[in-house]
Amino acid sequence: MDRAQKEKVVDELGQIFESSGVVVVAHYTGMTVAQMQDLRAKLRDVGGSVRVAKNTLAKIALEGKPAAKMGDLLTGMTVLSFSEDPVAAAKVCEAYAKSNDKFVIIGGAMGDTVLDQAGIKAVAAMPSREELLAQIVSCIGSPASAIAGAIGAPASNIASILSTIEEKAAA
Repeated sequence: MDRAQKEKVVDELGQIFESSGVVVVAHYTGMTVAQMQDLRAKLRDVGGSVRVAKNTLAKIALEGKPAAKMGDLLTGMTVLSFSEDPVAAAKVCEAYAKSNDKFVIIGGAMGDTVLDQAGIKAVAAMPSREELLAQIVSCIGSPASAIAGAIGAPASNIASILSTIEEKAAA
């Protein structure tokens, strides 16, 4: 790899570290190409991606970035998984690590916060952006449906009382 290619990789990694909501660092020693492609596909499905790069280039790319302290995690054969959604990559990596013992999560970063294994696990347990939006919508819609039910209840009660009176009068 010549100098120009290295500079390009450092720029790409710098963009990843700046624009990603979460970056997960993991060891992947012993994984097959098929397993790595499976991980890439799963991350692609949630809007994330996987990047394997030399640790020295990644450390250079981290210089001056909010997650610069994450450089300590970059030892051995590491893979970077990232996504704009702060939860998506962590969820996929956590699930993948449970099914593949060769994929070991070391830690990662969320913004300027460096996370260890437990931190990534905690992020993975959080609801995704879509789940949060659905919860907010249901909370907003719930009072409105309760109000509509309360307003409609007296009318239906009156109607049932009137029908009962009619039935008694007819009998």
